[in-house]
Amino acid sequence: MKLRSLLFVPGDRPERMEKALGLGADALILDLEDSVALSAKPEARKAVAEFLGKTEDRAVRLFVRLNPIGSGQVDADLGAVASGKPDGIVLPKAEGATSIDAIAARMAARGLFAPILPIASETPAAIFQLGNYKSAAHRMCGMTWGAEDLPAAIGATTSREEDGRYTPPYEVARSLTLFGAHAAGVPAIETVFPAFRDVDGLTRYAARAARDGFTGMMAIHPSQVEPINAAFTPPAEAVAHARAVVAAFAANPDAGALQLDGSMIDAPHLKQAQRLLERVGEG
Repeated sequence: MKLRSLLFVPGDRPERMEKALGLGADALILDLEDSVALSAKPEARKAVAEFLGKTEDRAVRLFVRLNPIGSGQVDADLGAVASGKPDGIVLPKAEGATSIDAIAARMAARGLFAPILPIASETPAAIFQLGNYKSAAHRMCGMTWGAEDLPAAIGATTSREEDGRYTPPYEVARSLTLFGAHAAGVPAIETVFPAFRDVDGLTRYAARAARDGFTGMMAIHPSQVEPINAAFTPPAEAVAHARAVVAAFAANPDAGALQLDGSMIDAPHLKQAQRLLERVGEG
């Protein structure tokens, strides 16, 4: 499942759902959680269910972000959307494999077997479970994190420096999510960039995420989709180089290291090339 860009759409704004289908995102996240007031949640469930029901030919994946397991809202969420067969479920405030197993059981009881994307860093306890998703990886389509709920949970005033960089505690959460996803063998999805009018800042942020090993990113505004897609689409020259690396080792299967274009390459370069080709469908 290609997930470069995942665009949030409030569940109580059905007119935005229709428009979002044509924005170029790989997936829409139809939100029943933070962007919907408590009083509006019943109407949001109804709107999301109707949208899922009439959108059968899905060139764009349709995910639904539920309310957290402990919110008292999640059973109503699943009861409303399960028959619409969303392509994925986003689980906020996940706390390790036990959260994945718990929501998967509730989904299965309603005949829903969609892959799950946990937001895996939103509570203090969640941080200590970021390396604990491997046993549930077969139920997951990735792993992502958030930088807003966690500071609120611990009484911090912000997760960012004045220049927009994360403060050290939240750099740790980001890094552990990145490594936790790769340890589980699922894609690592970068969190949102809130300053949606700062296109240059978003472009740098997404490029850094792609450099660091994330393979996609969530978006909160339509204008963010195109820069995100660009950041997580390997350039043609990188794909060509990866093909050359794989071909060089295929032609020399007993070699531990080789020369290619004047540089030495060895097993880590081969693995890196293979991963890149998998991302573009050539794995």
